[in-house]
Amino acid sequence: MNRLNLVTLGTKDIIKSHNFFKELGFETSIMGPESDPAIIFFRNEGSRIALYPLEELAKDINNENPPALSDGFPGITLAYNAKSMGEVDKVFKRAELAGAKIIKEPKETDWGGYSGYFTDLDGYYWEVAYGEDWEFDESNMLVID
Repeated sequence: MNRLNLVTLGTKDIIKSHNFFKELGFETSIMGPESDPAIIFFRNEGSRIALYPLEELAKDINNENPPALSDGFPGITLAYNAKSMGEVDKVFKRAELAGAKIIKEPKETDWGGYSGYFTDLDGYYWEVAYGEDWEFDESNMLVID
């Protein structure tokens, strides 16, 4: 097991979240009626992302005893690896216009990169980062040696 194929985000309002991610530029496939989708898959490069109703996601983990839902830090961050500092700034501007909450403005990091954090409409933390020495493969995935 040496890859991650799908990250599923439990969302409080699947339609609002879908619109948020469309504003960020993601292309999607909706399963079920558009007014009440069962699940929405993203057609992005690299690992896949999906939106799924939060209560249904909890039940999918354990239908008899779903995990408790929390309004705090969800214990996960998602990352977008940019190819320039300008791209980081562009993603942040787009996210803010779409309704993201900026948690940490992009700035130079102690590891020599450039990075910041925002939360989406459901409070998931997204890091947008750039590293001068980063290389990307043909799928625009960060090459990690």
